[in-house]
Amino acid sequence: MKQATPDSPRSSIFDVRSHGAKGDGFTLDTAAINRAIAAAHAAGGGTVVFPAGDYLSHSLRLQSRITLALDSGATLIAAEPPPAGEAGGYDAPEEAAPNVYQDFGHSRFRNSLIWGEDLDGVVIRGPGRIFGRGLSRGNGRVALPVGVVGPQPPGHLPDVLEADGPVEGIAVAAAPGPFGYPHGRDVLPSGVGNKAIALRGCRNVTVRDLTILHGGHFAILATACDNLTIDNLLIDTNRDGIDIDACCNVRISKCSVNSPWDDGICIKSSFGAGVLRPVENVTISDCYVSGFEEGTLYDGRRSRVIRHRGGPIGRIKLGTEGSGGYRNIAITNCVFEFCRGLALEQVDGGLMEDIVVSNLTMREVMNAPIFVRLGARLRAPGITEPGSARRIAINNVVAYDVAPEQGIFIAGLEDHPVVDLWLTDIHLYSRGGGTAADAARTVPEMPTDYPEPMLFGTLPSWGLFARHVSGLAVCNVTMQLLAPDERPALWLENAVAAEFSGVRLRPVATPRDWVLERATALRVSDSDGFNGADAVFQTRSIRPA
Repeated sequence: MKQATPDSPRSSIFDVRSHGAKGDGFTLDTAAINRAIAAAHAAGGGTVVFPAGDYLSHSLRLQSRITLALDSGATLIAAEPPPAGEAGGYDAPEEAAPNVYQDFGHSRFRNSLIWGEDLDGVVIRGPGRIFGRGLSRGNGRVALPVGVVGPQPPGHLPDVLEADGPVEGIAVAAAPGPFGYPHGRDVLPSGVGNKAIALRGCRNVTVRDLTILHGGHFAILATACDNLTIDNLLIDTNRDGIDIDACCNVRISKCSVNSPWDDGICIKSSFGAGVLRPVENVTISDCYVSGFEEGTLYDGRRSRVIRHRGGPIGRIKLGTEGSGGYRNIAITNCVFEFCRGLALEQVDGGLMEDIVVSNLTMREVMNAPIFVRLGARLRAPGITEPGSARRIAINNVVAYDVAPEQGIFIAGLEDHPVVDLWLTDIHLYSRGGGTAADAARTVPEMPTDYPEPMLFGTLPSWGLFARHVSGLAVCNVTMQLLAPDERPALWLENAVAAEFSGVRLRPVATPRDWVLERATALRVSDSDGFNGADAVFQTRSIRPA
C-alpha cells in the first residue's frame, strides 16, 4: 500500500514548506504557516510540521485539533513589527471595552506570535524553539535585545527597559479607572506583538518539549482554559514566564523558567477575560525558577548581573490578581535559585484555600522565602470585602542564603486573619546583618497596596514575622544566622491559637528572640529560647497604614 505523503488526501501531516514557507530567517513566512494551519483544520485536524530552519513570522492563528510541531533545529522567530504608522505586523488586539481592572497585556490575546481562542484539542510541541525577537514586553514597540541589560545602579529599578518610549497612535481613555487602567504606556497598537503564546477559553491543550527565548510580556499566557498540560519547557525570558489565569485542571511539570524581570510561574484569577472565574485543580511539580541575566540559563552561564530594587524576581507565585479566587493548588519538588521566594497572595477579594506546598529548595533568596498575604486592594467589579486565605500547608523547605530584609513573612488584616496555616519541616539560613534600628521598626499595614515583600521594608525579625493570623502552626522549623543579627528571630502579632513545636534557633537562642504582641491561646513546646515569663511582650499600638 502506498504511504501517504505530506498534504496528500490521506495525510495528517502538513509541512509548512509545502505551503510556501522558506525557513531562511529572512523571508516573512506568516502567510505560508497560516495556510498550513488552515489546511490541517479543513482536513479535520493534523500536525503542522516545521522542519529544521528559521521561520520569521508575525501572528499565527491556531485552530482546533491542530498540533504545531517544531522539529529539532527549527526556530520560530517573532518578526519585528513594521515602523509606527505602517500597516501589517501582528494581529490587532481584539475590540473590547477598556478593562479598568486589568492591564492591557492580560486582557488582549490576538496581538501575539501564536494565539488561539475557544479551541479544543491543541498541541504545541518541540523539540524546536520559539524566539520572540520582535516582541514588546509591554511599553514599547520592541524590547531590548537578549543580553542587553538596562542601567543597574544599586537598589534602583530602571525606569526604561525598552528600546523606545511610549507607542504612537494609541487611542486611550482620557482618564484611567480607579486602578490606573487603561494607561497610555500600557496599551499597544495594531501591528505590535507582546506574547509568544496566548490562549483564551481553550480546552484540552498541551504545550511540551519546547524552548522559549525572549518571550515578551508573557512567554505563555493561558486564560479561562480547561485541561491544560505544560511539560518539559525551557523558558529564558525578559518578563513573565508562564501565567495561568482563571484556568481549571492544569498540570505544569518539568519546566525551567528564568525570568529576572518578572515572575517565573504565576497562577492568577484576574478579570482579564471580563469574567470572575476561579483557578482550581492546579499542580506545579519538578520545576526550576531563577533570576539570572536573560539568556544565560539557556547558554549555561547563569550570569548574576541583575541587581534591580528587590533583586531578580523569577519566582513561583499565586497572585497578584486574585479576584476569582484559588482553590486546590499543589506545588511540589521545585527549585528556586537567585530569585525571590514563594509568594501566596490574595488581595482582590477572592478565596485562597486548600493550598499544599512541599519539597522546595531555595538558594540566594532575594526576599521572603515564604510570603503569605491577605490584603484589601479589591481590584474587581462588585468586590467590597477582603477574601480569605486559609487551609494552607507548607512543608519540607530548605532556604539558604536568604536576604536579610525578610524571613518567613505572613500578613493578614486586622479583622481578616490568615487562618489555618501550617509550616512544618522548614530550614531557613539567613544572611543576618539586621540592626537594632531594624528591630525597632513598625511594619506598615498597607492593606490596599501592591503585595510585594520589599515594599514593607526590613522586618523587625529575621526568621519569622506573622501578623493577623489564626490557627498558625509552626512545627520542626530550624532558623539559623550566617552572620550576627540584632533583631529577634520570631515576631508574632495579633495571633489567635498559634502553636509552636520543635523550633530550633541557631547559633544561640534567648528569650528575647521571641516577640509577642496580642498573642492569645498560644502554645509553645520544645522550642529554643522560649520562656513565657521572659519573652518580650509588646504593648505599643500598631502604626496606621
